Amino acid sequence: MPGLTSAAGLIGLLDEPDSHLRSFALQQLDDYVHQFWPEIADEVSKIALHLGISSSSVGWRLIGWWWRRSEILYEDESFKQRKLAALVASKVYYHLGEYDESMMFALGAGELFNITAKEEYVETIISKCIDEYIAITSRNDEIAHTPDYGKDAAPGESAPGPKEIDPRLQDIVERMFRKCYEEEDYKPAIGIAIEARRLDVVEEGINLAGQRSRDRKGKAKDQAEEKDVAVDLMEYVLEIAMVEVQEISLRERLLRLLVKLFLSLPSPDYFSISKCVIHLNDTSLAAKILQDLVQKEESRPLLVAYQIAFDLDTSATQEFLQKVIAELPGSDTEDTDSAAATAGSDTVVTDSTEDDLKIKSDKHYRSIRQILRGTKSIELSLEFLYRNNRTDMQILNKIKDSLEARTSIFHTALTFANAFMHSGTMVDKFFRDNLDWLSKAVNWSKFTATAALGVIHKGNLSQGMKLLQPYLPQEGVATGSPYSQGGSLYGLGLIYANHGTDVLEFLRKQFNAAQDETVQHGGALGLGVAGMATGNSQLYEELKVVLWSDSAVAGEAVGLSMGLIMLGTGNMGAIEDMTQYAHETQHGKIIRGLAMGMALIMFGRQELADELIKTLLDDQDPILRYGGIMTIALAYCGTGSNKAIRKLLHVAVNDVNDDVRRVSVMSLGFILFRKPSAVPRMVELLSESYNPHVRYGASMALGIACAGTGLDEAIDLLEPMIKDPTDFVRQGALIAMSMILVEQNEQMKPKVTPIRKTFESMVGDKHEDAMAKFGAALALGIIDAGGRNVTIGLQTPTGSLNVPAIVGMAVFTQYWYWFPLTHFLTLSFTPVGLIGLDEDLNIPDFKFWSNTRPSQFDYPPKVEESTDKKPEEFATAVLSTTAKAQQRAKRAEKERAAKEAEAAAKNEGGDAMETEPTASTPATPGPLATEKMDIEDKEEKKEGTEEEKKDGEGDKKKRVEKEKIGYEVSNLSRVLPEQLKYISFLEDGRYEPVKKPTGGVLLLFDRRPDEEVKLMEVKSRKPASTTAAGAAAGTEAVSVAEVGGAEAAVQVLNMEDDDGTEDAPLPDPFEYNTDSED
Repeated sequence: MPGLTSAAGLIGLLDEPDSHLRSFALQQLDDYVHQFWPEIADEVSKIALHLGISSSSVGWRLIGWWWRRSEILYEDESFKQRKLAALVASKVYYHLGEYDESMMFALGAGELFNITAKEEYVETIISKCIDEYIAITSRNDEIAHTPDYGKDAAPGESAPGPKEIDPRLQDIVERMFRKCYEEEDYKPAIGIAIEARRLDVVEEGINLAGQRSRDRKGKAKDQAEEKDVAVDLMEYVLEIAMVEVQEISLRERLLRLLVKLFLSLPSPDYFSISKCVIHLNDTSLAAKILQDLVQKEESRPLLVAYQIAFDLDTSATQEFLQKVIAELPGSDTEDTDSAAATAGSDTVVTDSTEDDLKIKSDKHYRSIRQILRGTKSIELSLEFLYRNNRTDMQILNKIKDSLEARTSIFHTALTFANAFMHSGTMVDKFFRDNLDWLSKAVNWSKFTATAALGVIHKGNLSQGMKLLQPYLPQEGVATGSPYSQGGSLYGLGLIYANHGTDVLEFLRKQFNAAQDETVQHGGALGLGVAGMATGNSQLYEELKVVLWSDSAVAGEAVGLSMGLIMLGTGNMGAIEDMTQYAHETQHGKIIRGLAMGMALIMFGRQELADELIKTLLDDQDPILRYGGIMTIALAYCGTGSNKAIRKLLHVAVNDVNDDVRRVSVMSLGFILFRKPSAVPRMVELLSESYNPHVRYGASMALGIACAGTGLDEAIDLLEPMIKDPTDFVRQGALIAMSMILVEQNEQMKPKVTPIRKTFESMVGDKHEDAMAKFGAALALGIIDAGGRNVTIGLQTPTGSLNVPAIVGMAVFTQYWYWFPLTHFLTLSFTPVGLIGLDEDLNIPDFKFWSNTRPSQFDYPPKVEESTDKKPEEFATAVLSTTAKAQQRAKRAEKERAAKEAEAAAKNEGGDAMETEPTASTPATPGPLATEKMDIEDKEEKKEGTEEEKKDGEGDKKKRVEKEKIGYEVSNLSRVLPEQLKYISFLEDGRYEPVKKPTGGVLLLFDRRPDEEVKLMEVKSRKPASTTAAGAAAGTEAVSVAEVGGAEAAVQVLNMEDDDGTEDAPLPDPFEYNTDSED
């Protein structure tokens, strides 16, 4: 019907008795309804008025009187075009914004509703159908997989049961799935299926994609070019399960499905399977995978097994790893020397290969157990940090010269800065060179300084006990400072952090034998950090005994340690004990320790922690409400949960306590650290709050979520906060800025240089507040942490949660109440090296390729040593008579010199040309020869300096311009996370990685195993008298002989405390006479 200008005629045909006419009208209305629906609505409203009925009283249902005819036609079962009538009615409801009614009629239209049509109406209705379907299926799934569902229903009432799904709605969704799979657009369909809990559809899509991919590869000539679509989809689902899915039951079912699908592949992706295993907490499956790989008796599968073991070590808890070790074949106590002796013997015992294979297999399992215990990775990290140490001692010296050591907060600030800068490097030279400064540490400053040795030697498992032996409590010896003894137990725990198998028994005995509450405090912290996530019930019970002694000092550390031991277990018995005692005790410090402990127990439990969260947030005690917020932060860490974020924001603006509001804003960083770019937008307004505690929380949220990213938006928000009028807000902004800019240089972030200078200037500013100076000193330590070789990473390179790092960051934030807890930040430090290992777990000497300029990811330059300014020289005042006498003497000298020159010229025959002054060119007195030389020298020096400066700038520009892209990098070198995408292995090189480099330990397949292997020298093991630990080529070396600060500081730190009575001299007596006295 070309040229149609009105739909009135078509509407009139709907009243005709002939069904053919009505069908024709509906067909035409279906084509033109999108064009003429406003005109039709106006006509219908007039009809309603003629009938005497107000359209406003009946709403849209009466205004749509005309399409009720369509409804009547649809309900008339004898009318053949019922579905067409439903489709027309659906479109009219759509244009009037009544999407629910529109969806219901679209369902009635059946196959006439074309889901393939590319129009807004179809897309909107399909979206509405999918939303409705997901709402019903997710609700039904929750009912089916919640054992205690309905227990909260009121007495006499039953909880609503599953809702039946409309078959027509099911049909549309199923058709949408079929359409996507036919067009090979798998990801949208799989995403919707996951939301709808249709795991059968997910499995069907992945299998279908895999079958089609295999069919294409079979027909194609080059089968190696195309990546398997099924593997890509499985990785997509794995990412959704890890990051997006928040329900624990759904995540577990998805991961188990993925494990089944991965194992069904011809070449299973064992690295993805290991990720699933960690989240499923399935130790049996982990042990089975490792066994299967070892039993293949080939180099590549064995390397994969080693790599998986390293990945498990970085991501899993101690309890998980110990169970995997227990399920592996063989025993830790086997005599390993017998095999070696047999192999080296000249006598042939048997010619059977089975014994040789068993010996080799046992060797492989021993290596895997060594990796799972963490000893191998710690040893490698220690070697990397020691070898590449680039600590700038000039910065520490500047902090020391700027901060008064007699002030406890300043002494502690420098202790932390030194500990962070040398974390894991084993270089404690600063203590040895500054014993006088160290001697000013008293009481808890001494405790912190002794524990700092544990931070510096973190991971030195072979020498850790020996290093701290002089500081540890000695049985039967009552002398020594209890603060250094407690600090040494704390430091010992930090050395063996999260790998305390070898030291837990010693710490337990020392803790139980201690009578002094300071020693108990240190012992509890050491036990907690070394026994983290072991779930050791014996340790928990022994800690609880000390808790009941109601000592405020020991109780705070004990409450925290109980949470660390039971980390992530969700042990409700422990929760009940701690909650009960928190209400009984009167000590705020104990309550705070227990509040943090309960939050740690609920680590990663998500909705299983909701009941405890509600209980704590409803408590009248603000400290327990604080614990409730920390429980949200740790239970939902890294999930991005909207429910958790809404709760935190609600408390941040409604709670009456500043501490609770501060931690609510800060906890946003823990929830969103996997989406750092979302945090600046979320806290932008909060960073401008009138409440300084909220502003501090916003700054720390940025630091936690954006740590190591160098995110520009976060830096822009923090820069004005560094100048905030409130001192502790400036402190938080400084610390957060350093966490964001760690491992950033001027090439990556141009702002890093002026920000570093800001840190240094604030430390040296005499008018700056002590709290801001403390923050600036910490910032200088954090930004150069680990010898400039570590970053702060709350997730592992493989994408899993970095449990020790998150726990360390959470406890570090409690420095607000207790400075010694600052040392926990070292648990968040992650080395940024790439460490290649061969099949024997040795470090081969080889190089790989970085396709960047060398300066792009280079170390920041060291601080230039400031030369002492010479005092300005002032001209000496000269009297006028003296000046005249000097001038007369100069003239006389000049005349005498001229006469002597003339006489000499005559004697030589007068060959020299003479120039005498004439009447027209009078002689003008000039400076003496010496003065003239001085002036010329100064001018030349000035010109030379300017020229050198210009030449230097020119050379620098030329150097940047001439710098080539791409260079070789040695094994055991610093490789930043941003640099990994530019890393490649030489095509003709000897070694090939078993997986894509993600940082950390990387196993290498040897393409030429018959050639001799050149190994790198392990410098951290060498004795102090013979070795020097060198840095990379062209850099300074750090001598192992410098590692002697711990021994040198023994007498200083072990001196008994004098309670600080000598901290400041008393003023001399003086007399003051008032005006009233004679």
